[in-house]
Amino acid sequence: MTVIAMHCYVYASQRKADTYLWLARRDDFEHLPAPLAALLGPLRLALELELDEQRRLPHEDARQVLTNLGERGWHLQVPPAERMGGHQPDYHRGPRGEGSP
Repeated sequence: MTVIAMHCYVYASQRKADTYLWLARRDDFEHLPAPLAALLGPLRLALELELDEQRRLPHEDARQVLTNLGERGWHLQVPPAERMGGHQPDYHRGPRGEGSP
């Protein structure tokens, strides 16, 4: 069995409490959709780690984080209460739904 692993960087939003942005490359913010970057505001590096699919994370599924990092270069971690609240905005699209999924 092949274990997927990746070195990644976790940034804390200084505007939204308990909201974290995972990046595949350090300080690689250019792939973030503009509405998401505006929502998060200033970010500070909180953690740097080697993540593999078997690692247990407190609020995230490691496989999903790795998938998002591999496909788009970032993963958004929101507080558990916001996840349970239902619909989350699609930050891949522009204000009128333009953009790629």
